[in-house]
Amino acid sequence: MNDLDDFRAALRQPPEEPFAEPDLAKIMAGGRRIRRRRRVLTGTAGVAAAAAVVLVVVFATQLRQPAPAPVAQPPSPSLSVSATSPAPAAERPIGNVVGTGIRTPAGEIVIYARAVDLPELPGTRFGLVAGYRSGTSLQSVLATNETRGSDRSFGFHATDGGDVIGNQVIPVFGYFAGPAARITTTVHGQTVEANLARWTEDPNVVIFWFHPDTVPDSAVLTPLIAYDANGKRLTK
Repeated sequence: MNDLDDFRAALRQPPEEPFAEPDLAKIMAGGRRIRRRRRVLTGTAGVAAAAAVVLVVVFATQLRQPAPAPVAQPPSPSLSVSATSPAPAAERPIGNVVGTGIRTPAGEIVIYARAVDLPELPGTRFGLVAGYRSGTSLQSVLATNETRGSDRSFGFHATDGGDVIGNQVIPVFGYFAGPAARITTTVHGQTVEANLARWTEDPNVVIFWFHPDTVPDSAVLTPLIAYDANGKRLTK
């Protein structure tokens, strides 16, 4: 018997321990959990294809007082707005700017709404921006908006963040359309509470964010859960 015959004989031998049948219910449940996570955390990824995408831009918006003349810099591919000129209407905050209390060398990280006007997104009239507030000026870092259906349909929208941009972790943030009084997620088996602020332009829209100390990046999140003021779960 040659080596090939030995190999074939070995393949015909039954395994010492039979393989257990796969637990299909468990596999399917795990698959649904992963898919839900992807929808929650990357639902805005399709914006690029729609040309409305999550934007990473840097610009300065003067809120009250004129700033010193800007220093000349080489051209940059980033969108920039002169601090001495009025910001475009689409970049001006709609309603109050929400302070997160997270301080950085660039200023406090803030979240605010801004207008969206794109023909390919007829149901989206606003989105959220995360950026820095220093004195009377705002610097935008990350903008995100709904890309499917209505921007005020019941549920979570425009969830983004959890990335390091300019050596700073931008917190996971987004908004919930509905009477949410509490929003949670689970990180490494521990329930984590989101910080909430109602949008002053529409109290039915609740802006939320997680501190980077408790949610260091979006990959550790499980699907978000919203509750009303009576503790009733609003989402599945």
